[in-house]
Amino acid sequence: MATDQTALREYDVIVLGAGPTGENVAERAVQGGLSAVIVEHELVGGECSYWACMPSKAMLRPLHAVAEARRVGGAREAVTGEVDVRAVFARRDEFTSHWDDSGQVQWLDGVHVELVRGHGRLAGERRVDVETASGAVVLRARQAVVVATGSVATLPPVPGLAEAKPWTPREATSARAVPVRLTIIGGGVVGCEMAHVYCGLGSQVTVLEVAPRLLMGNEPFVGELIAEATRSLGADVRTGVKVLAARRDGSGVHIELEGGTVSSDEVLVAAGRRPATSDIGLETVGLEPGAWLETDDSLLVHGAEGAWLYAAGDVNHRALLTHMGKYQARACGDGIAARARGSLDPAPWSKHSATADHRCVPSVIFTDPEVGSVGLTEGQARGAGLNVRAVDYTIGDVAGASLYADHYGGRARLVVDEERHVLVGATFVGPAVGELLHSATVAVVGEVPLERLWHAVPSYPTISEVWLRLLETYGL
Repeated sequence: MATDQTALREYDVIVLGAGPTGENVAERAVQGGLSAVIVEHELVGGECSYWACMPSKAMLRPLHAVAEARRVGGAREAVTGEVDVRAVFARRDEFTSHWDDSGQVQWLDGVHVELVRGHGRLAGERRVDVETASGAVVLRARQAVVVATGSVATLPPVPGLAEAKPWTPREATSARAVPVRLTIIGGGVVGCEMAHVYCGLGSQVTVLEVAPRLLMGNEPFVGELIAEATRSLGADVRTGVKVLAARRDGSGVHIELEGGTVSSDEVLVAAGRRPATSDIGLETVGLEPGAWLETDDSLLVHGAEGAWLYAAGDVNHRALLTHMGKYQARACGDGIAARARGSLDPAPWSKHSATADHRCVPSVIFTDPEVGSVGLTEGQARGAGLNVRAVDYTIGDVAGASLYADHYGGRARLVVDEERHVLVGATFVGPAVGELLHSATVAVVGEVPLERLWHAVPSYPTISEVWLRLLETYGL
């Protein structure tokens, strides 16, 4: 139930931010026997529901479906037209509920979490002041305040860029029309996914990345394969470039580089995120406004006196992914309830510890081909001091892959800790590999010995047979 009354209201738990992380924190706290309220000044459901995960994947899926049909003889002959742009946008709008959060508000009601609509700021220990449309509301927490305000897009300090009115990921996922020419600054996950979206919808796309390759946080071959795939869609992909300046005039947006100028109708800046903490009152509890909030594995914030201030989701910079924010939220909400009962278990891998954040984070990039990865890359593992061996296999050499798509390529890599004989990382690149990822996640989180993993027999003929081939390549 929503409440905007000007009054002092007490709850066990106050959550700032009603994205997926905040919603899950509040729900778990209530399940643990506590009362909870969420403060939100935008849409309940947050970035993922309306401007990130859901709309972007809703736009990508029709493009992938057509591409997949064209990769299979007998199906490709049935594909006689192009993607319907208006239908793609309409499908996206359905997945965002037309940017109407009434369904999410009903969900809050159903799990007995109250909602205060407005901008909330900390005002000292366990107190949150909220500016609502009808006046001020003062909230006081008996147990905890949880910051789940997420992150926002950042603009690099390029002269003229802000004045050029660039798209952020929000504008890219909510656009009503397709620009003839689109320049994307940034070759990370958002930049690559949006390049595939707008190439598929008919834009002439240019991708500019300052790093030497795309998707730098992944295995090197990932960036190489995705750059090749993006170019095959017609995009101009440039890496190792430096953006010097930007300007907009009547003919479009002009991005000045060291080697010339790129002009387009719109420019999307997908160059990272910053924490949404600049105006939430952190200074009133001795913390720095605008900073990431460092936490322990129970999501308790370092630097705040007493065990009452938590941070979950993007805002703590541990793993900026919706599913990891929800994972943290479960640990956080359960932990707050347990701490109130005096039964908190802080041990690694307990229900109250977000242990997987450190070396077991799964991620899927929904380009075509997809990228699925979990844990450490080979370079990261070596940098952490582990003695590892990387084992590679061409996924297309597996019978199930060749049945799935004609000329299936793709590549898989396992990173093996040679001291313990367990996986510490896995990466897959290829059509539909996102559905392979959870098996790798189970192996990494469970530290399954390779000798036991050998007995997990993959069904034939499926793409999962790549597991057998990787283990054979390793020497089992």
